[in-house]
Amino acid sequence: MTRTGVIYHPIYLEHETCDHPERKERLIAILDKIESSGLDVEFITPRSATIDEVETNHSRDYIDQVRFMCEEQGGGYLDMDTVVSAKSYEAALMAAGGVMTGVDAVSDDLDNVFALVRPPGHHALRGRGMGFCVFNNVAIATRYARKKFGRVLIVDWDVHHGNGTSASFYSDRSVMYFSTHQSPHYPGTGRVDEVGAKGAEGFTINVPLQPGTDDPGYLMVYREVLRPVALEFDPDIILVSAGQDAHQGDPLSSMRLSTEGFGAMASIVKEVADLCCEGRMVATLEGGYNLEALSDSVVAVLRAFQGEVVQGNGDDTRAAQRIEEVKRVQRAYWDCFS
Repeated sequence: MTRTGVIYHPIYLEHETCDHPERKERLIAILDKIESSGLDVEFITPRSATIDEVETNHSRDYIDQVRFMCEEQGGGYLDMDTVVSAKSYEAALMAAGGVMTGVDAVSDDLDNVFALVRPPGHHALRGRGMGFCVFNNVAIATRYARKKFGRVLIVDWDVHHGNGTSASFYSDRSVMYFSTHQSPHYPGTGRVDEVGAKGAEGFTINVPLQPGTDDPGYLMVYREVLRPVALEFDPDIILVSAGQDAHQGDPLSSMRLSTEGFGAMASIVKEVADLCCEGRMVATLEGGYNLEALSDSVVAVLRAFQGEVVQGNGDDTRAAQRIEEVKRVQRAYWDCFS
């Protein structure tokens, strides 16, 4: 039987953002839904990331800026969208540490893990927080996992392109970054031709999708692009930036993914993990701002992680065109697209 862990710590609720879209009620709704669903998951208490670990992905000046704004000033804005409070620095260290705790858990006795952390991370750059994100949790954990395992596949299905994560590994052949995201949309990055720096071409794969893309379009991408290239890359562990804001009910996007669609996507990623890396997979919470849609989708993902196979059918002409464009661009780097 598949053993799935859920990482959570009460400090995540002390990242106070008031009526901001990225608010503590998101985690409360998810925890309530997990409890009412009857899911058999194992809760794990995370550790805090050390300053040295955060510094593998962020400048010391930026880390000090966040600490000072939180602990000395009692909070403020890192940018116009990214608010912090007195406890946000502590929560952000625990968020990064939470995903690393997940990496440790799947190297020991659990099969896969979902880290219910906040603040989220995939927009955070080396010296700048943005897009609700303070420290880049998945990037910090990737650097940790790379030392522990080797090759890392990052799958980012948040509706926004993870510009911070992409920038962190744009020159790194040991990390594949794969993103599906709405385009045009914030932050404006993630074009098909952004394939990686010289010497690491093909290790960044962006699939920008048009507003209104629904389950058939997403699942075509994950079956026809992610699955074959991931099997060729052959990762030793998979990390997932699991934002649920591509849901049809989300107020900050124009996509049409259903709750079942998230489960189906997760099933495909789990299949890759089972084939390549003995099922080792760690998801971390990113976006998702409709509380019901978010919590339902996280439960659907957890069910898929536990082995419930969710099928999705249908075709999407616009997604098919984008898939062919991605394959044409990536063909020079991967045999599976030849």
